[in-house]
Amino acid sequence: MNASVLRKVAVLGATGSIGGSTLDVIARHPERFRASVLTAHSNVAELAELCARHQPDLAVIADPALEGELARRLAASGVRCEIASGHDAITAAASGTLCDTVVAAIVGAAGLDSTLAAARTGKRLLLANKESIVMAGPLLLEALAAGGGELIPVDSEHNAIFQCLPGGRPELARSGVRRLILTASGGPFRGRTRAELAGVTPEQACKHPNWVMGRKISVDSATLMNKGLEVIEAHHLFGAPAEAIEVLVHPQSLVHSLVDYVDGSVLAQLGNPDMRTAIAHALAWPERISAGVPALDLASCAPLAFEQPDLATFRCLALAFQALRAGGDAPAILNAANEVAVEAFLAGGLPFLAIADLVESVLTELPAEPVVDLQSLNERDRTAREAARRILRNLC
Repeated sequence: MNASVLRKVAVLGATGSIGGSTLDVIARHPERFRASVLTAHSNVAELAELCARHQPDLAVIADPALEGELARRLAASGVRCEIASGHDAITAAASGTLCDTVVAAIVGAAGLDSTLAAARTGKRLLLANKESIVMAGPLLLEALAAGGGELIPVDSEHNAIFQCLPGGRPELARSGVRRLILTASGGPFRGRTRAELAGVTPEQACKHPNWVMGRKISVDSATLMNKGLEVIEAHHLFGAPAEAIEVLVHPQSLVHSLVDYVDGSVLAQLGNPDMRTAIAHALAWPERISAGVPALDLASCAPLAFEQPDLATFRCLALAFQALRAGGDAPAILNAANEVAVEAFLAGGLPFLAIADLVESVLTELPAEPVVDLQSLNERDRTAREAARRILRNLC
């Protein structure tokens, strides 16, 4: 699309951290982008405030019980836009005519349907909802091929790999790629032993040293499950087998990922830990625009360090590799069990170290099956969640 053409952007999950960063970048370039659709799960007050600021054509609240309150708040602010509610309304917005670009930033499995809908209708899909491709990677790639759209990853690690690969998504064998190397900060508990992690609280787990994120993704970062999901995501996005994907712990979070080529070259993407860099790159690709992120001053940075992840302590990363190698719907089972486990941990009903135990139990109980279609995948997702909740009740 020519830079002179205004892109109409649907921000799915507008009240989250990715949504906020996206809207910040959009506001910096009103001549290039417009936030035409804004959605939220239940934060009706913030959604109304964002609508007053960005004047979208459509606002959608996932909880139908809150549609009336959203309408009242928008009317009080003088905002004139369409209003809708419910999961199906978000999916319809992602595939509708009010947008040509979709930022998929709804957390968890709830974002799958809208992500697939955007892909099927040929949108430029900025993927921040890693659970969608972890659960349904083959289905998402099929939808993209059918719709003729383009997917640009917004996760800082995958966006970094995208930038370091010619054309973004080459066939690895033809491009001379040897390894994709995802970096991980190590989270708030890097270097701690299992004994030291036995009594950690949700508040401690959510205090990430480098990034400002939501509570669920913060816990995933603390367990390294987030990195495990990113390994599976990299497999689908870039056609890389499990043995060609590695994880390195990099506490400074300045090197966002690397690509190792067969000639000995290693290309890395560096930048300050600010999601607006990846979002601006994805919005404007193949051009570059200002993201409002300060320039990286390497001379003033601490020395860059790298180390191998501790898979014995942070077992969720090892379980993600296990699910990837198992294939089929094992990644979807992994994701469903993890969502239940993290929810229980945040509610005070499951110890931190037991998150991995619960996920492993569900993976053992439900061996991988082929991914056939969305209906059967959703059924397996429900089955995995039911198994996780039953195991959780027995643990408690």
